[in-house]
Amino acid sequence: MSDIRSTIEQKVFDYVNKNKMIAPGDTIILGVSGGADSVCLFFLLLQLREQTDFELHVVHINHGIRPDAAEDEAFVERLCGQHSVPFRAVRADVPALAKQEKCSEEDAGRRLRYRVFREEEEGFSQGKIAVAHHADDRAETMLLHLFRGTSTRGLCGMEPVRGDIIRPLLVLERSEIEAYLRELSADWCTDATNGTDEYTRNRIRHHILPYAKEQICGSVVANMNRTAELICETEEYLRMQTAQAKKLCVQDNRIEVAPFHTLPRILQKRLILELAEQCSPTGKDISLVHVEDVLTLFEKDQNRTICLPFGITFRRQYDRVVIDDGRLQSTAQALPEFVMTPIFPKDTCEIVQKQYTKWFDYDKIVEPLEIRTRRVGDYLMVSDGKGGMIHKSLKDYMITEKIPREERDSIPVLAQGSHIVWLVGYRISEYFKVERNTTHILQVECKKDFPVGSRTEEKDEASC
Repeated sequence: MSDIRSTIEQKVFDYVNKNKMIAPGDTIILGVSGGADSVCLFFLLLQLREQTDFELHVVHINHGIRPDAAEDEAFVERLCGQHSVPFRAVRADVPALAKQEKCSEEDAGRRLRYRVFREEEEGFSQGKIAVAHHADDRAETMLLHLFRGTSTRGLCGMEPVRGDIIRPLLVLERSEIEAYLRELSADWCTDATNGTDEYTRNRIRHHILPYAKEQICGSVVANMNRTAELICETEEYLRMQTAQAKKLCVQDNRIEVAPFHTLPRILQKRLILELAEQCSPTGKDISLVHVEDVLTLFEKDQNRTICLPFGITFRRQYDRVVIDDGRLQSTAQALPEFVMTPIFPKDTCEIVQKQYTKWFDYDKIVEPLEIRTRRVGDYLMVSDGKGGMIHKSLKDYMITEKIPREERDSIPVLAQGSHIVWLVGYRISEYFKVERNTTHILQVECKKDFPVGSRTEEKDEASC
């Protein structure tokens, strides 16, 4: 065995043991794309398996982006066959998935990979997911996060162990990976998209890091990774402190103000960020500006509400701050059943005036209708008293009509996008009202009465 090969193997094995990545009896789900990084990890795990008793399963995902992706799949299948390693291939249309999930192809591919890995992992009691991120990847991620603005967690780049995910190659640079494969006389596939500057990460990889190595410090990647390890240790300590702070201050969905004030500022910020991210469907999109906004609720003894993305709200109520998960309100809320029936008006007819049955001008409904509860940005059209209409936010309407705050999130609405067609139990939007020239009508009946206080609903005076 050559010195290069033995040195690299020992370096990786020591890193795996130091971070307690693999234990006897584990089943390692390894993602292998066919590129140099994942092929290197494949061979290293084969060698490590001779020292530690664990199972190895390979998953390959064909993203449906490159015409030659089938060749990569065949390569990985042959590799696994040669070494008697269980192999599973999954084919997907990542461009279509990105459009569906309204994200970049890079992000859609990442989400898909981890979904597939976890599906494969489910059948094993000691399953772990191994990915082939290495030291250069970590340095790139640190820079990417730093340029966009981040926390200490983001400056970790990538952690050696994160839950069930392990990264044995973080101790190796890309040059060491390729040197190891050359020593084995092993082939690998080259992804043509890695050579382009289409993705932000690639621009960092091709231009910024090489410049830093040449003009600033040749060991920049190693130095950044040492810094990342120190930040990870700091982050782990702060995680433990935040967990203790949560026990002290948080009960169910409430933050008690008095104990919150005893926390250092950094723990206050981390606690709010963690609680908000737990409500977010992506676990992301909550930034420092949102955290700073929420902190203002603790500075003045005034009952106010701060709205975050996804309908998440933090609301000050006297000596506590209540967290409402807007995402759950629209899905978990027990909404009533609605029956929608297109009808054609006769020459003369009276518009129904039942509180839970309404008529709408069908021709003005140009997008799918949605049954939900209120969201930030909702509005309706109301009469201006002069035969015209004016725009009014749903929030302002509810305040004007003195609808109790505690009832507002539970009232069902019929909506076309952000335009409220019907605030059930109260009123419909002026825009959708049936008029004398209406030719098609949509009748909507709410099959379940909802308590809406003592207010009497406005009656529809028009007739068709």
